[in-house]
Amino acid sequence: MLKNKIRVMVIDDSAFFRQAMRTHLGQDPDLEVVGEAPDADAAIHVIERTNPDVITLDVEMPGMNGIDFLKKVMPQFDIPVVVVSSANNIVFDALSAGAVDFVAKPDAKMGMGYGIFINDLKIKIKISSTANRRAGRAAARMNAGGSNKAADVGTPVTNRSNMVSAASSASGSAVKVIAMGASTGGTEALYEIIKALPVDMPGIVVVQHMPPVFTQMYAQRLNQSCALEVKEAEDHDKVIPGRVIIAAGDFHMRLMKSTDGSFYIRSQKGERVSGHCPSVDVLFDSVAASAGRSSLGVILTGMGADGAKGLLAMHQQGAKTIGQNEQSCVVYGMPKVAYDLGAVDKQLPISAIAEEIIKQTRR
Repeated sequence: MLKNKIRVMVIDDSAFFRQAMRTHLGQDPDLEVVGEAPDADAAIHVIERTNPDVITLDVEMPGMNGIDFLKKVMPQFDIPVVVVSSANNIVFDALSAGAVDFVAKPDAKMGMGYGIFINDLKIKIKISSTANRRAGRAAARMNAGGSNKAADVGTPVTNRSNMVSAASSASGSAVKVIAMGASTGGTEALYEIIKALPVDMPGIVVVQHMPPVFTQMYAQRLNQSCALEVKEAEDHDKVIPGRVIIAAGDFHMRLMKSTDGSFYIRSQKGERVSGHCPSVDVLFDSVAASAGRSSLGVILTGMGADGAKGLLAMHQQGAKTIGQNEQSCVVYGMPKVAYDLGAVDKQLPISAIAEEIIKQTRR
């Protein structure tokens, strides 16, 4: 149990939903719901009166929506926000606007009941209460249109198919596969890296802790704004230069090597590993076994230790490894454990990781 309860405020236009949240969150000994509001205007007064530690925010509200609320109101309050939303691309706009994390509302089509929703929300409220808000705001500003020195190396998205074809035959890098793993804060961190990479990168495989449906939306979102082709994992997808494969929610992704030396992935259902499915450890362990010294591993912001042991396995097989530093992490958990294990060759701020990846793959 935490020493002091985390003070939570709920913003949702449904009175029934607010009451349900107050009841179920209040049953956790570490949480206390100190306020609620049906819309943005009312929320401002409640925030000022209750001074919560964490806010849960429904992005689809009457009047000022959640995105405008994050952009126009929250900068005056240094309070982490967990977005609560149905399966909709708007959650990524919310993360870009400064929200720490999101939880999908219960949805029978996604196979997720209310119990799972509440459990996930409790976990993310607790994680968010310790988040590095400065890093989150910096990432939001950068990805909302700020400058990025490394971004200029990216090839425009137009004519990508020809570029990828050329990259497939031209890439002579000793690094054949790049594997990346992230959790809380990772959607923006990954975006900052991937948008800055040129199209002739070796094949990239990524695990970002995220529920089903959202992984597909996230991959499509990156695909529309980055030079590289980005797709959600499908079983037996080929890992080729110019392509980024995002692990599907509720599916583990493993790297496999063909008899001809090329790589592909297996995307399969399985039990949670290191608390997650997909698991970064599962991916990194498979990369260590299949690609070894021909791989590059990157571990990014996130709570817990998923990926740390897998990155160590890669490191022990001769892979190059990079960890995000504490100052730029929204949550310095996974990279810290990896660093403490001796799995990280270089620890860098998020703004320098793309440049380092490019440097390592040009050797």
